[in-house]
Amino acid sequence: MAIIETIDLTRSFGKRTALAGISFSVDEGEIFGFLGPNGAGKTTTIRILTGQLLPGGGSARVAGFDCASEPGRIKPLIGVVFEQQNLYERMSGRENLQFFCRLFGVPMQRADEMLEQVSLRERAKDSVKSYSNGMRQRLVIARALLNRPKILFLDEPTRGLDPGVARDIRQTIMGLRDTGTTVFLTTHYMEEADQLCRRVAFLNEGRIVALDTPRNLKIAHGHHRARVVLQQPGAAEIRIALDDPADAERLRGYMAAGQVQTIHSEEATLEEVFIQLAGRQLMEEAA
Repeated sequence: MAIIETIDLTRSFGKRTALAGISFSVDEGEIFGFLGPNGAGKTTTIRILTGQLLPGGGSARVAGFDCASEPGRIKPLIGVVFEQQNLYERMSGRENLQFFCRLFGVPMQRADEMLEQVSLRERAKDSVKSYSNGMRQRLVIARALLNRPKILFLDEPTRGLDPGVARDIRQTIMGLRDTGTTVFLTTHYMEEADQLCRRVAFLNEGRIVALDTPRNLKIAHGHHRARVVLQQPGAAEIRIALDDPADAERLRGYMAAGQVQTIHSEEATLEEVFIQLAGRQLMEEAA
């Protein structure tokens, strides 16, 4: 069942087209990746879906409610984490969450529950200005989960974090999926999307250029080859195209001669598929 749905969604800012008629749906309980370079329209889409920005045309619905005419019905059902960490630095981690407990109308005990979930309970009394970047990001995610949202919007949640903290946040996201929370994720990191998302949409210049599971995209648009290490001085490596009869015959010859040391299958990465479809790199800055 679709919990998010857009049909021919458009939005412009002056003469610049941010969204040029995108249509997609997200199933309840799914981690859905919305991928594209800076300026592709990702944040604009999130702002429309969360009721912060009106669409220019088309329609968008979240949890059955129209994003343009019923944003007040949507906001209690969602949590949002934008790339900018808007925390109260002079307040402690616990005080930050308790402040939003009052705004959301949820019990104060939720603050400590969420601090525990994101492994910040021991630093609950410390001011946020003493937190590392990774700790702040975990606190922002905890804040977005205070009201037990049905849908969590995550805009670049691991950007700029060290690998260990990023791994912890990915584990938190996978835990949310296991509890039935729908996660709408934007990220520049294709490996992250490949690991977390059931399906991904590639957005480029305001248009969706592909939408499928990571596996299907890599099969449909990637290369099919193997890396073969031969038993020769220097362990020579060659690439074999698995769908090329001539290469397949060459590999049989190496194997018959006992020259093959190891064979490693290679599949395209999501990054390579995106470059093939969009003609640009994911980390490329918008002009």
